[in-house]
Amino acid sequence: MQDTIQDFYHYLQIERGLSENTLQSYRRDIKQYHAFLVSTYEIRDWSQVERSHITNYLYNLNDHDRSQATIARGLSSIRLFHQFMIQENQLSNDASLHIETPKKDRKLPKILSAEEVDKLLNMPTTDPLKTRNKAMLETLYATGLRVSELIQLKVSDLHLMMGFVRCLGKGGKERIVPLGDIAKEAIEVYLSNSRDSLIKNKNVEQLFVNHHGNKLSRQGFWKILKGIARDAQIKKDITPHTLRHSFATHLLENGADLRAVQEMLGHVDISTTQIYTHVTKARLKDIYTSHHPRA
Repeated sequence: MQDTIQDFYHYLQIERGLSENTLQSYRRDIKQYHAFLVSTYEIRDWSQVERSHITNYLYNLNDHDRSQATIARGLSSIRLFHQFMIQENQLSNDASLHIETPKKDRKLPKILSAEEVDKLLNMPTTDPLKTRNKAMLETLYATGLRVSELIQLKVSDLHLMMGFVRCLGKGGKERIVPLGDIAKEAIEVYLSNSRDSLIKNKNVEQLFVNHHGNKLSRQGFWKILKGIARDAQIKKDITPHTLRHSFATHLLENGADLRAVQEMLGHVDISTTQIYTHVTKARLKDIYTSHHPRA
């Protein structure tokens, strides 16, 4: 059995060309799967594996409080491994067929209220860095960009007269996102009063730069956001994605079309955007129970 596992790893590395991180995930999944089969059913040959063995393995993962995402990934690894053995004529039937992938947990994203957003964005702009910070956060909340997209924005991606930004999202897919007046004004102030003093004489394409005048990193943005949230006395644990989540939720709460929000967020599948409709329903329920005398 171990020889077959090693052949599988070789296949993934050489023929599939997977990265080392991905290979490590497959190794971990198949090692745990193999250990379970041996210790629980004393299986010594892959031809002995039956559908019930695989489903019981998945139940075992669930009993040990593994997340649905981890269980789904484990089943995906098992399926690929069994398909490999079929291709190599080591098995005649695939015991992993027609086993449903467990549905992933869909945790509701944490968002800020409109009042909390105001507290976060109403920051002083008394120096170039604070002016930059104001422009960055206004842009994030106005557009719903991912942080990776924000730090990649170039000055040439701005179309302030027309009121939009050009963004390259996942997979290099381009999208056009509207830019509100407040964010547009914050960017204009930053460009007029602060950016040149930060970059000095450097030739930097990116719109937002660090205190050295170089491209801002994700880690750098994270630290900036944490500091601003602390100064604004916001108690929630804010992540770089919080403003994106808040952007989408607040649009839907105010009657925006789901398809339009999907387009602005750059989601390929509308089911990804629909998570925000669950957030708005949850918030409505909270409001109802908090204010209705007979709730």
